[in-house]
Amino acid sequence: MIWPLAADHIGSIDSTGALFRTHADIILQDLIILGAGASGLAAAADLARAGCSALVLDARDRIGGRIWSHHEPGLALPVELGAEFIHGLAKPTFALIDKAAAAAVDSGGEHWSLRDGELRASHDLFSQIRDAMKATRVLEQKDLSFDAFLDRHLKDALSSEAREAARTLAQGFDAADTKRASARAIVEEWTGGASVEAPQFRPLGGYGPLLAQLASELRGTGVRLQLDTVIEEVRWTRGSVEIRGNFHGRPFGARAKRAIVSLPLGVLQQPQRAPDAVRFAPRLTAKRSALAHLAPGPVLKVVLRFRSAFWETIDDGRYRDAAFFRVQKAAFPTFWTALPVRTPSIVAWAAGPKAMQLAGADRSRIVTAALDSLRALFGARVDVEALFESAWVHDWQSDPYARGAYSYVTVGGDEARKALAQPLLDTLFFAGEAADCEGEAGTVAGALQSGARAAREVLAALRR
Repeated sequence: MIWPLAADHIGSIDSTGALFRTHADIILQDLIILGAGASGLAAAADLARAGCSALVLDARDRIGGRIWSHHEPGLALPVELGAEFIHGLAKPTFALIDKAAAAAVDSGGEHWSLRDGELRASHDLFSQIRDAMKATRVLEQKDLSFDAFLDRHLKDALSSEAREAARTLAQGFDAADTKRASARAIVEEWTGGASVEAPQFRPLGGYGPLLAQLASELRGTGVRLQLDTVIEEVRWTRGSVEIRGNFHGRPFGARAKRAIVSLPLGVLQQPQRAPDAVRFAPRLTAKRSALAHLAPGPVLKVVLRFRSAFWETIDDGRYRDAAFFRVQKAAFPTFWTALPVRTPSIVAWAAGPKAMQLAGADRSRIVTAALDSLRALFGARVDVEALFESAWVHDWQSDPYARGAYSYVTVGGDEARKALAQPLLDTLFFAGEAADCEGEAGTVAGALQSGARAAREVLAALRR
């Protein structure tokens, strides 16, 4: 079945942003891609080069998904409301940077933490934590929550301060609820030389130009990009996929032989009856276990702009080269600057349980909590409110098209990412950071390489 519509209800946006008309029933030879984030666009670009025809659909009025580079007059850098860093020497991301003729900057700098009411240079506990993790083999027999692992099996090997640092790191860096998070997955990540202590970079000019590069590769090909398209239902059977939803608020339908599903994990996990759910018919029963063993980490990100970068001048310039500040007990326990670029803005970050405490709150309450946290960090020697000018806020778990930031594995989920990535009946293919099985899950690099992997699977299916 297809949903016939009047021709003026259908439109697509090509990579230049121009609106063009198409036939009322969009019937594509090859496939539909659900989601125009990093994974969906990476898959689209690869398939366009292979000569495939496809339609890329996204509910937002912009490309990028959980990458959101907002350009504000007067700021030296874009406001990154979503992904911002490159963790380590991520090959997919640096390859895209080269293709876009862009650059990356090392965001390294000093780390400062508030301890006993005083800002002190952070001392590195991570090597102790990692050594203690390597010394135990308890997780080879049975997975545990990260909290249980710390409290039962590392109590003698680590001080209470080191255990609390490990817990805080998992909550802030992995956006994980440590009562649910897989200790086995975190230990594998942290002891495998992954991104916790890897060098951190930023794309100079933000992530936006990198995704624009992917979108530009669709120009003049058989792949079209259509935004403002809310997908409500995906009906599928072997060799056939039918989409129902709305485009600019009007009914919309499309059909293809195959689809790449690059929707965020939190969207895939929405109950079928939820008002903003994407309903699959039949349901994705083969993905039930995988979806049950992955969780979308909650994140609140606030970019605060001030009249001046006061942190560079107070205390006789002691923190001039600070990259990160931490204030553990605050609502926003982590702040970072734009180093090596010097701007009067600073990012307030809350993830995991800290983010859930403010989830769904109104903007003014979130901004107030961020300013209060900054005041707790610097004390009375800075009048934060007097210097404050503006703020940009995004609550990712309350975003209906994201329902969380990046994913983490829950207890017993060793094979969950691999299971989520597996195609169904050579018809539905899966991409996104949660479905990356090559060691970059939870990152833009993971999204990019999962999109490339899904494109390869589609091309193999087409050859068959």
